[in-house]
Amino acid sequence: MHPSISCSTIFIFLLCFLTSTSSKELLSLLNFKSHLQTTNVNLFSSWLPSNPTCNFTGISCNNAGNITGIDLSKQALSGTIHFQAICSIPSLQKLDLGFNSLSGNITLHIRNCTQLEYLNLGNNNFFGSFPDISPLHQLKFLYLQLSGFSGVFPWNSLSNITQIIQLSLGDNPFDITLFPKQITQLQKLNLLHLYNTSISGLIPPEIGNLSELIDLELSNNSLSGSIPPEISKLKNLRQLILWGNTLTGIIPVGFRNLTNLQQFDASINSLTGDLSELKYLNQITSLVLNRNNFSGSIPPEFGDFKKLMNLSLYNNKLTGKLPAKIGSWAEFDYIDVSANLLTGAIPPDMCKKGTMTKLLMIQNNFSGEIPASYAACSTLNRFRVSDNLLTGEVPPGIWGLPNLETIDIAHNQLRGPITRDISKAKKLLQIYASNNELSGVIPVEISDASSLVLIDVSKNQLTGKVPESVGKLKNINSLYLQENQLSGDIPASLADCLHLSELNLAQNSFSGHIPISLGSLPTLTSLNLSHNKLLGVIPGTLSSLRLSLLDLSYNKLSGPIPGSLSVEAYNGGFIGNDGLCSRNPKLFRPCPSRPRDHYMIFLVVGIVLLIVFTSCYVCMKLHTAWKDKKRSLLLNDDDLWNMKSYHMLNFTKEEILKSIKPENLIAKGGCGSVYRVILRDGQELAVKHIWYIEFSDDEKKNRASTPILDKNGGSRSRKMKEFEMEVQTLSSIRHINILKLYCSITSNDSSLLVYEFLSNGSLWDRLHNSTEDSALDWQSRYEIALGAARGLEYLHHGYEKPNVVCPNSTHVVAGTYGYIAPEYGYTSKVNEKCDVYSFGVVLLELVTGKRPINEPEFRENDIVDWVSIKLRNSNVISSIIDSSIMESENEEVIKVLKIAIFCTRKLPELRPTMKSVVQMLEEAAPSKLVPSLMAKAGQRR
Repeated sequence: MHPSISCSTIFIFLLCFLTSTSSKELLSLLNFKSHLQTTNVNLFSSWLPSNPTCNFTGISCNNAGNITGIDLSKQALSGTIHFQAICSIPSLQKLDLGFNSLSGNITLHIRNCTQLEYLNLGNNNFFGSFPDISPLHQLKFLYLQLSGFSGVFPWNSLSNITQIIQLSLGDNPFDITLFPKQITQLQKLNLLHLYNTSISGLIPPEIGNLSELIDLELSNNSLSGSIPPEISKLKNLRQLILWGNTLTGIIPVGFRNLTNLQQFDASINSLTGDLSELKYLNQITSLVLNRNNFSGSIPPEFGDFKKLMNLSLYNNKLTGKLPAKIGSWAEFDYIDVSANLLTGAIPPDMCKKGTMTKLLMIQNNFSGEIPASYAACSTLNRFRVSDNLLTGEVPPGIWGLPNLETIDIAHNQLRGPITRDISKAKKLLQIYASNNELSGVIPVEISDASSLVLIDVSKNQLTGKVPESVGKLKNINSLYLQENQLSGDIPASLADCLHLSELNLAQNSFSGHIPISLGSLPTLTSLNLSHNKLLGVIPGTLSSLRLSLLDLSYNKLSGPIPGSLSVEAYNGGFIGNDGLCSRNPKLFRPCPSRPRDHYMIFLVVGIVLLIVFTSCYVCMKLHTAWKDKKRSLLLNDDDLWNMKSYHMLNFTKEEILKSIKPENLIAKGGCGSVYRVILRDGQELAVKHIWYIEFSDDEKKNRASTPILDKNGGSRSRKMKEFEMEVQTLSSIRHINILKLYCSITSNDSSLLVYEFLSNGSLWDRLHNSTEDSALDWQSRYEIALGAARGLEYLHHGYEKPNVVCPNSTHVVAGTYGYIAPEYGYTSKVNEKCDVYSFGVVLLELVTGKRPINEPEFRENDIVDWVSIKLRNSNVISSIIDSSIMESENEEVIKVLKIAIFCTRKLPELRPTMKSVVQMLEEAAPSKLVPSLMAKAGQRR
């Protein structure tokens, strides 16, 4: 040591150096933090200049006090990453910012993080390409999945990162590339996730060099050719996921060597051959090979797989029997072997451990009885064995399984009754039991299965009356009872099923009159009562229905056909009723003029009935006077109503109030009743009547609408204020694509909203209930889509306060199944992106002509999932497009299809804004419309 340099001098020098280093790291962290936002208010509470940086939340240090790690994953972060600040921390080895909402570009400053061993930017909202990271040669873990990166991925940079152990790049729309050979040089990899990364071509045989691989996912790409035999060298492999490619050929010889394999999914490919090479893989827990071209029998060794929990082989050409012990060893979850050529009995013990959720075996040749063991499988939510050769009685307990959502036993030879056990089926949504030999009566207890939306027990041997209790099925949408031996009156209580759209009671022995109350069903579009013994006149109330199908043929009906039903659309729906006549002689038998004595008889009978009804009415009026007073509707008491106008009006509140009567009712639903009002000058208005208060069950039958607000007084006041604020917002909107609200008329109990009236019907009717001749052409569909998009764009962006059509977290979720965004299932925090999803579903409807749900070819999916599955095979894209659209317009249709797919992404943050949607739609305009749209766009700007 130099004599002039003391120990204290060295100490002071070191202290200054350390203080300087610590200060730089502090400044770097604070600079990094300044670019971030979070809803987690406590996250950065410790990030204070007065605190040591090693005590900051998410910061880790080594023994020397140097920062080595930053872990802020899953912290609801937004904003951008300041890599220039972070990468100035020289000892940083770990950076974990995954599962946030970070955005922006990844700058080249990331190349300065040369000591990084762990980098996780996955599950964020970045954009643009990911930069070359060749200098990060010490990197061992790289996670970039589902982060919005695009363009060309820097595959060459991987050649310099040979120490990497785990690489996850999935779900990023990179440019299409052949399988990158650089990957096959990373021989220390134990995890490789390249799913949905636009990789094409063959899987190279060099994949066999990655001998450390445990988890390999290459799904949802454009890989072709066969599975290389060299893959059998990966003896450590536990998970192999190849679904959604165009792979061909057989499962390669040697595949049996993958004895550690637990999950194998090669579904949605074009693989052939048999499954014999898989019979040695006794560690398998999940085997998914559906939608291929496999043939031959299922190896009996599958029945001895002790760990098997999931088996999906549907849509192949498999033959023979299922092994009897299959699924009996482990906590088995589901089996789907539908759409094969399988025979023999249903294995009895797949729910032996009491964990099975799905049994799907439709469209095969299974025979014998349904094993009684499944009547005790309380975990089942789907039981589907339709289109087989099953016999015997349905085990009674099947009808009452507490978690069952779907019973599908149609098209078999099954016997026995629908048992009273059905009262326990609280979650049951659908019953498909047509084309069997079911007998007995429909039990009264069916009303306890209150979640039912569809019942199809047609073409059986059911007898007796339909119980009045069916009116308690408030969610029922479709009721098919045709071709049975049912008798008695048609229950008038069906009018209480306000969501009923399809009712088929044909080919039974129903007698009596058609209930007048059926005419009050607001959503009924299909009514078939043909081939029964119905008497009397056709109720005039049916004229108010908007029916696409009406069939009353082959009954004993008489009298005049109501004028609005005497149209060509229903021409075949009245034959076989000799007593019917019409004032439209061009289509139907004309009504004869009655002799005077007949007229006198009718007159006398009418007077007698009038006297009787008048007497009854007076008695009833006296009996229910107190109810009328309690109800306080008093639509004719002008003093109780207050009108607020939002436009110049040419009508008074008295005109509106006098028009709220049953004959003007055009729709009724969960949010209120809608009336059509015609003013003295001929102008048409739509008036929505919304209640604030709750009624008893008896009163509900008499009121005009359904309450949307609760019955608690204090809460009602708050709700009324919220309602008034919403109305105030709607009233101030001026946009060509948004329905005009003229005024509101309010009382203590309810409100009337007066809108402009649109007389062209709904998009649903034009798409799903029209004939081939009246189908919408593509130009009309496009204009509808663009108009709706511009309306939503204005609500989201053009108004001073953004409006979200989806309800916020303080309201009850109100929506139609099939249109609701998936985030409703896991969070109450929804934003305008839920509207984008719903609009995307509408675009899919316009492109495909399909309903959002309940289309036969959808199987268990909705329209979004169905389109996604179809698109995985580029050869069938034309099968997605509505056949009524001209083939020459397919290129223009596909542009809108792509927009729909963007809008219906599962993660809200990946969906575009409505402003972007409008721009994309304008760019996708049909060639005929481009000039006019450009002109309109110019006017708007």
